[in-house]
Amino acid sequence: QVQLVESGGGLVQAGGSLRLSCVASGRSSSTYALAWFRQAPGKEREFVAANTWTGVRDYADSVRGRCTVSRDNAKDTLYLGLDSLKPEDTAVYYCARGAREYYYTRSLTDFGSWGQGTQVTVSS
Repeated sequence: QVQLVESGGGLVQAGGSLRLSCVASGRSSSTYALAWFRQAPGKEREFVAANTWTGVRDYADSVRGRCTVSRDNAKDTLYLGLDSLKPEDTAVYYCARGAREYYYTRSLTDFGSWGQGTQVTVSS
């Protein structure tokens, strides 16, 4: 079993930046994909960014160019940096770990462990 705990959310002004962290405890996540998803009020949870076990990074079109996802396997920690924040970035941000080792897709159903989420609110 793995537990994922996000931190770093809060209230940010439009145009600002944020950095989220997600610490995984339990079995090492070094052979799994780790990802960020977000869910805005009244909307479905959506993919934001992922970092695979080989370090390959994947970004949603909505954040590409202003987002950086990284991981530190020694600390079992995933990070998300997001710049030029917009009000539409307001959401609860969730960290997730792939359901299987050495397997990655963007689909929510391919992620088996989830954090409790951290709220990010971008004010205009």
